Amino acid sequence: MSARPIVKTFFDEPTFTASHVVSDPATKAAAIIDSVLDFDPASGRTSTKAADEIIAYVKAQGLKVEWILETHVHADHLSAAPYLKKALGGKSGVGSQITIVQKTFGEIFNVESAFMRDGSQFDALFDDGARFQIGEIEARVMHTPGHTPACITYVVGDAAFVGDTMFMPDYGTARCDFPGGDAAILYRSIQKIFTLPAETRLFMCHDYKAPGREDYAFETTVKDERDWNVHVGRGVKEADFVKMRTARDKTLSMPRLILPSVQINMRAGELPPPDSNGVRYLKLPIDML
Repeated sequence: MSARPIVKTFFDEPTFTASHVVSDPATKAAAIIDSVLDFDPASGRTSTKAADEIIAYVKAQGLKVEWILETHVHADHLSAAPYLKKALGGKSGVGSQITIVQKTFGEIFNVESAFMRDGSQFDALFDDGARFQIGEIEARVMHTPGHTPACITYVVGDAAFVGDTMFMPDYGTARCDFPGGDAAILYRSIQKIFTLPAETRLFMCHDYKAPGREDYAFETTVKDERDWNVHVGRGVKEADFVKMRTARDKTLSMPRLILPSVQINMRAGELPPPDSNGVRYLKLPIDML
């Protein structure tokens, strides 16, 4: 039987993001997955309310943060990884294909020449199948691209953190129309997740409340996703999924925070360097996305 870590979820309703603290009950070692830095696009101001809630929980529980992890370069919220790292310690980690995202968006935003596109902003770059420890619990990495080229799933004991690859069974799957996205690849990544044991707990990065559901939800199982996911459950074929996903994506607007989010998240959550006047700026490329 797989080890059973403790998972505490924090929900940021403005971005519909679920951040997770996963910990080993035997050693109190912990990892923080997909954290949120509050950002007001109208004023350009950041704040740390969401991250401070995580810090308070970690300290109250006496946890030792070993990792601050990202499932991918998020397009819908800013990462609070640097703030959390300063407050709690730990190493940052992301999938090794981050370099593809950095190259693509480095060109889109025409970033400064000093910006490295080698993933070196993160402490660890995880290949498919990589393994690491959270206390006495082994974690392993599954490369699950499709939403973005760099998406990964963290399998920690009997829990898996799937990022944006899919949502609760009644809501479906991630969009695939961002640069580097691919619906057929997403389908295959989900089938890979479906090979995990049926009782594996799956933790989502987002929830938007499916029609008819009153409460937000972030945890399900491999079995329930296999049986009931409205996009890929009950043996939906790849061609049918690709047709549905492609048509659906054409109806979607870009996420509200995609431009600030990607610029910061591809830097491991760090803000761009200041201009000559000491002020940091974000770019808005016109007619690019």
